[in-house]
Amino acid sequence: MADTESNTPENADLSPEHLDPEQIRIRKEKRQRLLDSDTDAYPVSIPRTHTLAEVHAAHDGLEAGDETEEIVGVVGRVVFVRTTGKLCFVTLQSGDGTRLQGMLSLREVGEERLGDFKTDVDLGDFLFVHGKVIKSKRGELSVLADSWAMASKSLRPLPGLHTELAEDTRVRQRYLDLITREDARRTMLTRAEVMSSLRRTFAEQEFVEIETPMLQFMHGGAAARPFTTHMNAYDIDMFLRIAPELFLKRAIVGGIENVFEINRNFRNEGADSTHSPEFAMLEAYQSYGDYHSIADLTKTLVQNAAQDATGSLRVKLADGEDYDFGGDWPVVSMYETLSEESGVEVTPETGLDVLDAIAAENNVELGGVFRSHGKYVEELWEHFYQDRLWAPTFVTDFPVDTSPLVREHRTKKGVVEKWDLYVRGFELATGYSELVDPVIQRERFEAQAVDAAKGDEEAMGLDEEFLTAMEHGMPPTGGMGMGLDRLLMALTGLGIRETILFPFTKPIAPGNSEMAEEG
Repeated sequence: MADTESNTPENADLSPEHLDPEQIRIRKEKRQRLLDSDTDAYPVSIPRTHTLAEVHAAHDGLEAGDETEEIVGVVGRVVFVRTTGKLCFVTLQSGDGTRLQGMLSLREVGEERLGDFKTDVDLGDFLFVHGKVIKSKRGELSVLADSWAMASKSLRPLPGLHTELAEDTRVRQRYLDLITREDARRTMLTRAEVMSSLRRTFAEQEFVEIETPMLQFMHGGAAARPFTTHMNAYDIDMFLRIAPELFLKRAIVGGIENVFEINRNFRNEGADSTHSPEFAMLEAYQSYGDYHSIADLTKTLVQNAAQDATGSLRVKLADGEDYDFGGDWPVVSMYETLSEESGVEVTPETGLDVLDAIAAENNVELGGVFRSHGKYVEELWEHFYQDRLWAPTFVTDFPVDTSPLVREHRTKKGVVEKWDLYVRGFELATGYSELVDPVIQRERFEAQAVDAAKGDEEAMGLDEEFLTAMEHGMPPTGGMGMGLDRLLMALTGLGIRETILFPFTKPIAPGNSEMAEEG
């Protein structure tokens, strides 16, 4: 393949503040020259006959020096140009990273058009090349052009294709990341395949996909701080949803027995390597199921996604490690593992004084102004045990007071029928036997309101519309939620900002030439 080195200096800073105005000025002059010569620099359409991948699929078997009689018209972004006297070479790249060489000779395109090519074409332009498919003497599949045309003139240079972009540039200007880095394109395509796989699995399980409101009068369905906004039409404050749960359960009440939604949630909390204020979420509810059946479904969803997106249940992570999603996934109890690791027996009846003593002895700072048994148990468990959960593991036996939407355990007092699925040390999904008794649900909401008054910023409000729906009767139900950005993290070993195509980034202050520091 022809050398694809960009003419841009290595480690060049291509942020808007550092671009050489001369480079942009020259390209704008070329654009104007094209327009002045009645040549459209941005034509409305291009007579493409084949994609670059289709040309490769049909002709990769040619031997060096072979020529065909097939005439094709192809388009791609220019990632390499070499101009010599009577023969010029250009490498075109498609959106999936496929590359194809174009050869422009004085004999085939003529002196005027060859001169125009040398003058007008830059790295980054979209170029149309028409001609015969051949294999060059060096074995490079090529189009021997009889004509060419500008498909879209680029006014800014590309970064060097062999120069690694800074992380901040990659996430702020993802389009450059996709152009220059194969791994970025592969991650995007993996995410698309994972989404398709999830929907196929749900279709096989006879689930119905629905949509629920993202702009809500009352936030609920999870313990999280919401984003607030104001609706001018009604002069009322509203919330961006933190979870779709309470509306999906309304659908269950309405008789849609198995439902799921893939959409966006918003939580006004920290942004770090595993958290984003805006994130993709999957939630599903299964009538006549419980937390056992929904765990089986979740395992099937994850394993099918791994198989469909990577071809195996043993995936290769970004650092080269193999990670196995196959086999049996163990189940551990939160209270039992906390007791084992802390050396103190902890039960649902353990008082705050004992939990405070465990924290003090192990230098654990139990956070927040709001104190509760459940919050302290979960914080201590995360300190002692969470990092040990590398293989896929279901954690069960959560405190009642931190799980207001979950049914109490049928045989264990003081805990609920809930699991969290941990993968590689972070929480990937959660599942419940859903609370369907409207009287107990009202009591739980009222207790949450008291907690909110005491300073619990994550407590839910009392949602009368949801309670009214429940009072019409809700069947026994299993439910689950899974962060899809985290699912991509689990399958690839990448951080959350690499798995989201356009992640949240802190704005750059006007006039500040330095990239903003991320939280």
